[in-house]
Amino acid sequence: MQETQHLAAIIIDKIKTGGPMPFREFMELALYHPRLGYYTSVREQIGKRGDFFTSPCLTGLFGDLLGAQFEEMWRLLGGVPFTIVEIGAGTGVLSRDILSRLKSVPEMYRKLNYFIIEKSETMRRRERHLLPEKVSWRGSLGEVGAVTGCIFSNELVDNFSVHRVVMGEELMEVYVDFESGFREVLQPASDELKAYFAALGVALAPGQEAEINLEATAWIQEVATTLRRGWVVTIDYGHTASDLYSRKSGTLACFHRHRVHHCPYDFIGEQDITSHVNFTALDHWGRTQGLEVCGYTNQTHFLQGLGLAGRLRQWEEMGSGDRDMSGMRTFLLEMGQKFKVLIQQKGVGRSFLSGLQFARVLG
Repeated sequence: MQETQHLAAIIIDKIKTGGPMPFREFMELALYHPRLGYYTSVREQIGKRGDFFTSPCLTGLFGDLLGAQFEEMWRLLGGVPFTIVEIGAGTGVLSRDILSRLKSVPEMYRKLNYFIIEKSETMRRRERHLLPEKVSWRGSLGEVGAVTGCIFSNELVDNFSVHRVVMGEELMEVYVDFESGFREVLQPASDELKAYFAALGVALAPGQEAEINLEATAWIQEVATTLRRGWVVTIDYGHTASDLYSRKSGTLACFHRHRVHHCPYDFIGEQDITSHVNFTALDHWGRTQGLEVCGYTNQTHFLQGLGLAGRLRQWEEMGSGDRDMSGMRTFLLEMGQKFKVLIQQKGVGRSFLSGLQFARVLG
């Protein structure tokens, strides 16, 4: 609790010194302050002792089937040396399950390079504990070099720091001030935020609140320039722009000890803060750097296309562990419908991916 108070005090001092800060800056400090941020501290974030569950910690089937999709991609490229880049690997459980699946394909495994992009040394230590071989860690995509293969992320983009806006007589941005407590104030939005909506053809109604994830647009462009040939797989909860901006309120949510609430000013440094991903924006800004959309679907349909039903039968016959069966209902019926999968490609021409058998048009 002392560390939480310390981080709050740091933020308050910055506000008193420099005036109200954009909500994006507050969120960045709360999540990624070098010592006290939620994702840079030593506390556990994921799993039963953390604040939320991810698909990999509920069932190993997720990584097993994702590995099958990577194998298919490798074969489509003609069996050449293949690089997988995972951006933000969390506990490392998903990487372990993917590599376990790919180890059953010796020819691919020999030609495989597996990179994890992870800035936090705390998270690297956790991941190294599970991943003794095959994996190399880098601090940024720029350290990897040109990639032939697949760059993927699972529940990453929803944690990028976002700008929050409200439509008044003009577009206004939410700033964070402090006066006997944190409070929100509005200031006119920048031209950059207005241009974001203009590029996507979005017009907010009077009084409507929303988030703008400029970090995601920069991120997908960096991913696109890093990928020489292959695919980008983004798995996260979110919507197309038409769905995302059809709601009157934004999607900002906080997770603390498996409880969902909507006050980012509680438990500063001890809770996750997220917002839903705009997949239309990833498509739009990805295209500026040569990415084309292969398909867009939800997680359950993606895994069904990769043979989920058959793998479930096999796992039941083999007698899977508690981690798999206890989390299966949540994984399939709840998370599987909420999470979306966007696959983009570059330099591979027209190719059929099994995971996109039930894809729909990205509107």
